[in-house]
Amino acid sequence: ADVYVINRENVSWLVDYYRNSWPFGMVVVDEFSSFKSHQAKRFKSLSWVRPHISRFVGLTGTPAPNGLLDLWAQVYLLDQGERLGKKITHYRERYFEPDQRNRDHVFSYAPKPGAEEVIQQLIGDICISMSAEDYLELPDCIPVTVSVKLNQKAQAAYDKLEKEMLLEVDESIIDAGSAAVLTNKLLQLCNGAIYDGNHQAIEIHKCKIEAFMELVEGLNGQPAIVYYNFQHDLARIKKALVGTGLKVRELKTPGDEDDWNNRQIDILLAHPASSAYGLNLQAGGNHIIWFSLPWSLELYLQANKRLDRQGQEEIVIVHHLTVEGGRDEDVMNALEDKNATQASLLESLKARIEKAKGEKSA
Repeated sequence: ADVYVINRENVSWLVDYYRNSWPFGMVVVDEFSSFKSHQAKRFKSLSWVRPHISRFVGLTGTPAPNGLLDLWAQVYLLDQGERLGKKITHYRERYFEPDQRNRDHVFSYAPKPGAEEVIQQLIGDICISMSAEDYLELPDCIPVTVSVKLNQKAQAAYDKLEKEMLLEVDESIIDAGSAAVLTNKLLQLCNGAIYDGNHQAIEIHKCKIEAFMELVEGLNGQPAIVYYNFQHDLARIKKALVGTGLKVRELKTPGDEDDWNNRQIDILLAHPASSAYGLNLQAGGNHIIWFSLPWSLELYLQANKRLDRQGQEEIVIVHHLTVEGGRDEDVMNALEDKNATQASLLESLKARIEKAKGEKSA
């Protein structure tokens, strides 16, 4: 093959495998800002084989999500230190000054006067900025499905619970009440936890949480509204975000709305039932993440309209985390069909019951 594709998690493995026999003359790195940390193993690995690469291309929509310091590692991979220096310490000393600090430590740096213009001139011959709007006709709102694959243990737990509950509910008449209860239980398990009889959350797996964190990392500092369904979703999401350095807030007060629109919040956590109406959040960002989906089409559409509305200056991207073969895939299909009614969910539930019966008899 002339072109090989690899994910960024395997970059270090690939470098260790080939070492000085690196065979790839050209390397293209998508989501280049994921290599912005000079301390990351993936950056160090690529730096080691960089002399063996004759042409290097980096693609990113957010080259400096946290400021101009993020540029050094990326530009180093492009030119091996020719423009911004061989070491980040020299780059920092030349163009930045301490910002937030105490007596012993500097916590952040700010560009010196005129530094931004100088840096742009230095890298201008090897960097080009292209706006999608100038070259593509794009819709105002783009839905994206992020497929979540359960690990073997989690899949076994899900299959067992789904089959037992489906067969149990089939012993009685399937009505909207029992269908809603069953659907909620399965949706909880898709998300990774489930309430027991005492309403205590029991964690079953972290597969969706891990997919969520990878998605957030891929946004490279761009703010996002995250819609959750269950309270244990909220607790587990907040726990996962601790230590990321992101500014995380629950949407509760008008002050939270103002701070979001003033770009003072990175991750805004909201329940669609309490935030789907009457809020103008379009100034704060253009990314929506559905950690778990409601089966109410009205709630779903109204929640998305918090960003996809007049005054939004960017294309809104709506990310849906759905487990492969899981119940939330049925809900996603119902929403896509614009037919998120009790009837559609009952029909999908009956289909799953028939499947479970077939597997049992087999």
